[in-house]
Amino acid sequence: SLTDSPVTLKILQNWVPRVSHYFDKEHYTYVGHQIVIQESIEHFGAVVWPGALALSQYLESNQEQFNLKDKKVLEIGAGTGLVSIVACILGAYVTATDLPEVLENLSFNISRNTQNMNTHKPEVRKLVWGEGLNEDFPVSTYHFDFILATDVVYHHTAPDPLLATMLYFCKPGTVLLWANKFRFSTDYEFLEKLCNIFNTTILAEFPESNVKLLKATVREN
Repeated sequence: SLTDSPVTLKILQNWVPRVSHYFDKEHYTYVGHQIVIQESIEHFGAVVWPGALALSQYLESNQEQFNLKDKKVLEIGAGTGLVSIVACILGAYVTATDLPEVLENLSFNISRNTQNMNTHKPEVRKLVWGEGLNEDFPVSTYHFDFILATDVVYHHTAPDPLLATMLYFCKPGTVLLWANKFRFSTDYEFLEKLCNIFNTTILAEFPESNVKLLKATVREN
């Protein structure tokens, strides 16, 4: 049910923008670590969107509720990798996934920000929503405790392959955390579809950024 009242939060300005000619390097601080993210203007997936900031902040502040230490975490649509890096700092075994054209920048950001840390080494993998899931991530081998997704729904997303991907990875016991900026009717339509399939709760809202953070678990029947 969506009736529980979500907490209202503000995305904290905990980064210092630096500008360079080709790439923007954004400097963030989460869980006591400075994280430097290289963005690319060529791809949607290579910019830090507000949902990523919201989820990173929430994971940092709610470590008792969502303890990622030694948990298996999959991020779908990882983009620049900020959320995966934060999950890695929090002690998770992270698999960060996105489209092939985004992987180079994603791998660069993740390796640069985690290489000197005493954390589980994160993995970066290609994942096209709804395609080759059984071949690339066979159920017998892959079981994730958490699925993380931020700003994966926008006005030109194909919602059905995304939903199919979420459903594929969400086994009994898996928690899906999805943060998204809600702008278009398509965003709300996707939310409605999600609620029809999963047990869904709004954990937090960030009204200034129009971001909602939701928790979803698979219905066991």
